[in-house]
Amino acid sequence: MEEKKKLVILISRGFDDERASVAWSIANGGIKTGLEVSIFLTSSGVDWVRKGAADSAHLNPFDPSMKEMIQTVVDNKCKIMVCPPCLKARNISENDLIEGVVVTGSGAMHELIKQGASTLCF
Repeated sequence: MEEKKKLVILISRGFDDERASVAWSIANGGIKTGLEVSIFLTSSGVDWVRKGAADSAHLNPFDPSMKEMIQTVVDNKCKIMVCPPCLKARNISENDLIEGVVVTGSGAMHELIKQGASTLCF
């Protein structure tokens, strides 16, 4: 059996930037086409995985809601990694995050890249 191709999406954009919607939409598309998708959140991108934060966000009227797109990533057991200093700078604790999110440094993302993952940054 052929190993799944990997895609790492780095998201640094938050609620104020439509590119965040694009990033989560591309993640959903990658899942649907059989890619092993991982997300690495930095800067204001960490806000997307705060409990309840994405509930009413809908940046692009032609995409599903942000909550739906993030839930698809979670439901498909994709890795969602979050930058520890980025959380600390925003006074966000691990307890504030949705279930399944891993707080880890960029080394975890680098390991996926070393394994051949393609990368996209938003």
